[in-house]
Amino acid sequence: MTAQRVIVIGGGAAGMSAAAKAKRTNPTIDIVVYERSGYVSYGACGFPYAIKGEIARVEDVVVRTPAQFAQQGIQALIHHEVLAIDTARQRVLVRDLHTGREFTDHWDELVVTTGGQPARPPLPGLDLPGVFGLRSVEEAIAIKTWIGEQRPQAGVIIGGGYIGLEMAEALDAHGIALTLIERLPHVLPAFDPEMAAQVEEELRRQRVDVRLGQAVQAIVGDERVRGVIVDGQTIPAEIVILAAGVKPNVGLVRETGIALGPTGAIAVDDHQRTNVPRVWAAGDVAEVYHRVTGKPAWIPLGTTANKQGRVAGENLAGGNARFGGVVGTTVVKVFEREVAISGLSLTRAKAEGFDAVSVSATASSRAHYMPGHQPLTVTLVFDRATRRLLGGQLIGREGVAKRVDTVAAALQAGWTIDEFAELDLSYAPPFAPVWDPLLVAANLARR
Repeated sequence: MTAQRVIVIGGGAAGMSAAAKAKRTNPTIDIVVYERSGYVSYGACGFPYAIKGEIARVEDVVVRTPAQFAQQGIQALIHHEVLAIDTARQRVLVRDLHTGREFTDHWDELVVTTGGQPARPPLPGLDLPGVFGLRSVEEAIAIKTWIGEQRPQAGVIIGGGYIGLEMAEALDAHGIALTLIERLPHVLPAFDPEMAAQVEEELRRQRVDVRLGQAVQAIVGDERVRGVIVDGQTIPAEIVILAAGVKPNVGLVRETGIALGPTGAIAVDDHQRTNVPRVWAAGDVAEVYHRVTGKPAWIPLGTTANKQGRVAGENLAGGNARFGGVVGTTVVKVFEREVAISGLSLTRAKAEGFDAVSVSATASSRAHYMPGHQPLTVTLVFDRATRRLLGGQLIGREGVAKRVDTVAAALQAGWTIDEFAELDLSYAPPFAPVWDPLLVAANLARR
């Protein structure tokens, strides 16, 4: 009897998690992964820290190589691009990018993990040398090489989301004078303006020129990038980072019968099944169930990609795993500030139809008499009528990541703000005051 044939499109976190879990669940499965780039199984979130120099080499973010997967019985073919999917015949058209040869391959089960792709605004000059996105190992290596060889003195970052903010710190470490341009009224669009304002203050304190509510009109240069035009003004730039957002990379599945959901990503159920039998999707190309809104959402995160891939892999191999959804927890370091969110901001909660209110409190990260204590601001969002906790945002110089996970757990459990205020949180002077900042904010909400 011929072994079951599984094809995975995309060798990132979701794809390789799916392949590995499927092989562990049913070792007789024949698995091939087609990956367009030269690397599989890498931690893209580490790119800014490798570019900054905290990580010695960009390649250090790679978790496992194709050779290591081969030892597990998984064939991971890099520099192989899937050009088309034929769901009726259960075939894919593949191009070997080294040789140019095209061939077809047949699947019994197909996993689509094509990830996200950077938003590329229709700007003149996008292809000039010195203009970079940051989604692949190759792009991270190219940025680090450009900095080392060209020694840019001025740079522009287009976009004030997570990648843009992390890259500001990375480029600043190389002595590059920076301008950050965000077309929206504040950075970090998922946050409420009052919290984002503290991030903008930190950027300016670090000598980053922050331009809000402005749009780039063109990128200019000759044999390389020389500047960016914003509102008719040319800002000098010898390196430009495109961080204007990401969208689901669904081009391959259009016209295949694989359905997209309301977010524009592939619609999946809690087993990672698409609407097409024997076709699964996971990671940044797929939707997730948001446990706070009760609706599909698109939240591209490595944590979610790994979990979804694992569920898809187990199920296609005969298991019965379930992915229960997310509450949207993220944390980012911006120079000397830690910033985090879980659940909904006040703005988003109101847009979702909740009768939402919020409270904010600033308290000490440690006991006030301990050296190194820092102010930590907490904003909690809850429903006025039901008292249900809807979200939390935190900013400070320490202790943020620890506390946002507490908010995430409460959101996942569906707690009210009153139940949250009764938490028995840890206390010791080096780590937290008697009244933790989370409890200070929760007690303010109770009043």
